[in-house]
Amino acid sequence: MQYQNITQAIFQNRPNRFIAHVDLDGKEEIVHVKNTGRCAELLVPGTPVYIQDALQSNPLRKTRWDLICVQKGSRLINMDSQAPNKVVKEWLEEGRLFTGITQIRPEYTYGNSRIDIYVEAQGQRILIEVKGVTLEEEGIVRFPDAPSERAVKHVTELMRAVKEGYEAYVFFVIQMKNVCCFMPNTDTHPQFAEALREAEKEGVKLLAYDCEVTKDSIQIADEVPVVLDAQDPFDSLPKDMIRWYRQNKRDLPWRNTKDAYHIWVSEIMLQQTRVEAVKPYYERFLNELPTVEALAEAPEDRLLKLWEGLGYYNRVRNMQKAARQIMVDYHGRFPDTYEEILTLTGIGNYTAGAISSFAYGIPEPAVDGNVLRVITRITGNRSDIMQQKTRKSIEEELRRIIPMEDAGDFNQALIELGAIVCVPNGEPRCKECPAFRYCAARKEGCIHEIPVKAKKKARRIEKKTILLFCDEDKLAIRKRPEKGLLAGLYELPSVEGHLNTDEVTRYSKSIGLMPVRVRKLPDAKHIFSHVEWHMTGYAIQVDELEKTNRRELLFIHPEEIQKEYPVPSAFEKYIQLGTGHFSL
Repeated sequence: MQYQNITQAIFQNRPNRFIAHVDLDGKEEIVHVKNTGRCAELLVPGTPVYIQDALQSNPLRKTRWDLICVQKGSRLINMDSQAPNKVVKEWLEEGRLFTGITQIRPEYTYGNSRIDIYVEAQGQRILIEVKGVTLEEEGIVRFPDAPSERAVKHVTELMRAVKEGYEAYVFFVIQMKNVCCFMPNTDTHPQFAEALREAEKEGVKLLAYDCEVTKDSIQIADEVPVVLDAQDPFDSLPKDMIRWYRQNKRDLPWRNTKDAYHIWVSEIMLQQTRVEAVKPYYERFLNELPTVEALAEAPEDRLLKLWEGLGYYNRVRNMQKAARQIMVDYHGRFPDTYEEILTLTGIGNYTAGAISSFAYGIPEPAVDGNVLRVITRITGNRSDIMQQKTRKSIEEELRRIIPMEDAGDFNQALIELGAIVCVPNGEPRCKECPAFRYCAARKEGCIHEIPVKAKKKARRIEKKTILLFCDEDKLAIRKRPEKGLLAGLYELPSVEGHLNTDEVTRYSKSIGLMPVRVRKLPDAKHIFSHVEWHMTGYAIQVDELEKTNRRELLFIHPEEIQKEYPVPSAFEKYIQLGTGHFSL
């Protein structure tokens, strides 16, 4: 629905239900208010409003201006009480809600009431009573904002119509965007709320849709949950989450597949790693190792090189063990039950639940840190999420409500909500949350206190001296032990503690290398989960390498190191620095 000749003004006051005073370019103007509701929370002195010049279409009008919409914070709200019927009619004419419509008739008389819209479609007679909604409080919209006996009367008539064979709807047009739910306003008119509850029991369908609103247009947009009673959060959580997810989910490459192997790769990569960082690794890994068999047969050095930069290298080693397990135990076919997936090396409850639900639609929960945060905040649970019993309790609660037909989307929704709305650091975007109306942490003002998480032990500090032994255009690297931190990867040589230049020179000679020049490099720090490396570094030009090197050092060109040798990111800064120090 479009408006013409719209102008911005500033609201001043409203002397009665029908008119208001606005400031238009420094001049007071009288405007007709096309909404006789109270609208006290909208029409606040000083608020920007948008008005329509009605004389353009009706030169005989006494009041030149109509009030169309009002700014409330960042939200634009249409106040035209004639708009809801028109936008619903336009929406139906586009083929929405019903197929095979043969007739749409406004203002249809039924019994002692005039029902807003009558529709005939595929032999069915349909009555639709439309209600415009402008009252919004913290993302929840309510109707009515004043007692309305007429509204109760119409709902009662619709119940009678259902008994006579009609299909009947109450359609709430929310004249704004981005709200979390519709609820009847029990404060202003509890009888209307009771009539809606009774009507739903009798077969009257209750719908609510928000609208895309601009200063000169309004059109139906997305369905919004209708909540008639205060509920146990878990009762409405699945429906609310799935609807939100389907409207707001990010487009991620691993969401466009049902291939269990691909999903498994993405889930392991996403552990301890940001989504944006994972994307190129995911594509590269699958291009080189597209199947379980390819992963099972990959040489370890190549496998670790593909994983380089993601860290936590035991993850990919366990993946290879699991791939070999699949080749032996399942003849190369990825298992398709939760219990079988859980037996694979390196796979715990979360990953098994994620693969099961995303790939196969199996209704098993996938509880990671995001889900723990979301659920503990919604329920106000102050149990320590680091304790296994807390995780197990939440898994059991979710297993009870996870929808059989939409298990994957439900699990994805909880994870997505924790990632982009109910965030761990900074301010959660509560007004965008589908659980806004029943989130206990929000209601109790303790969002930043939940989840409760026992403090980790302080990381151990280790001091290291990193040594860049350079021979013309090559750098020395060595392979780390097969067990322990960064097992089996390649590294720059290092020694414990922080050495000075003289100590570096003596150490170099002690391992059979003859330093020609030594240059200090900047300090660096790298953080692992339980330890921090505080590093100082030296670039050392050496001579007579082949005769005297006694520490199994490999002298390799940096480009070849980058291409062929898996080196932990802890050394990345020094390798880059070393590249520029060959001509010491």
